[in-house]
Amino acid sequence: MALKDQFQSPDYYNLDDLFTDEQKLIRETVRNYVKKDISPIIEDYAQRAAFPEQIIKQMGELGVFGPTIPVEYGGGGLDYVSYGLMMQELERGDSGVRSTASVQGSLVMYPIYAYGSEEQKKKYLPKLGSGEWLGCFGLTEPDHGSNPAGMLTNIKDKGDHYELNGSKMWISNAPYAQVAVVWAKDEAGDIRGLIVERGMEGFTTPATHGKWSLRASATGELVFDRVKVPKENIFPTVKGLKGPLGCLTKARYGIAWGTIGAAMDCYDTALRYSKERVQFDRPIGGFQLQQKKLAEMITEITKAQLLNWRVGVLMDQGKATPQQVSMAKRNGCEVAQNAARDARQMLGGMGITGEYSVMRHMMNIESVITYEGTHDVHLLITGMDVTGFNAFK
Repeated sequence: MALKDQFQSPDYYNLDDLFTDEQKLIRETVRNYVKKDISPIIEDYAQRAAFPEQIIKQMGELGVFGPTIPVEYGGGGLDYVSYGLMMQELERGDSGVRSTASVQGSLVMYPIYAYGSEEQKKKYLPKLGSGEWLGCFGLTEPDHGSNPAGMLTNIKDKGDHYELNGSKMWISNAPYAQVAVVWAKDEAGDIRGLIVERGMEGFTTPATHGKWSLRASATGELVFDRVKVPKENIFPTVKGLKGPLGCLTKARYGIAWGTIGAAMDCYDTALRYSKERVQFDRPIGGFQLQQKKLAEMITEITKAQLLNWRVGVLMDQGKATPQQVSMAKRNGCEVAQNAARDARQMLGGMGITGEYSVMRHMMNIESVITYEGTHDVHLLITGMDVTGFNAFK
């Protein structure tokens, strides 16, 4: 049985002075939701490798699906710093919960809003925003992960419809999604985006089992066997990789904030434990090696908080580059990974049990460090940005 959620957010550099009252209220609202509805149940769902379906409606009502999408399309009409704070608080609860929200907002609602027709926006966005429908995003394939340009999934023009064939892998939300935003090559070899609905003949979403990570998140495949997709379901103008990569920039931004939520939870857990756990007749927090771990954790978390705030401001100004977002995503993953590892050591044997969140965070981050651009690929994105040389090829 998990202990009561006593989380207190670390803010070593008074970052709260940089946030508006509205942003702080949004953060508090999501934090309270996590304490009330996620923390008490998430360990059980993770242990059973089950997806808590009820969170879809809950998060829709909370407003965390597509918070930056305009209100008239069912979004929240909020700024990117608010979005980041939402993702931070959700992932403080669990990376899988934040993944559900990230995919819905950044990878499903955003492309429909940015690339879709007016009819597509009106049909899909309000239902996705409210949590009535869940969506997923199909880009990664069994043989094409870091190199999506090599995708084999394709569409052929059949006159009154397109025929879609192929498969996608490692798709969050897939087993429960009503809608999939799918990227496929047309007959000219151009990458196009289209909206596929559950119930279309030949479209199946087999679940992925046996995961040690993101166990409370639903992962699956998308399989397309001669699926007839109406022509009005294709995104009218966007062509090429810039379509899916534009979505991934938004999602990576949310991940940068989310991972620091996980790191903050690990730090807060370790700090509290260090004051309560007595060995050699005193709390372990009084020993130098434990203080070293805590000092390094809070230093890295503070640096990451400043990085995330700054990239959030740049996003709101329309100035953030994909490369800047890459740096924040990669940094957040590394900070969270190290915080989880150090916190686990500080908790000793208790650190591997479900009584504390640390081991679950550690396992989850192993997925987050890989998806939406692996750690090494983000490193090379920064490397190419500063040198001008492409090390990918």
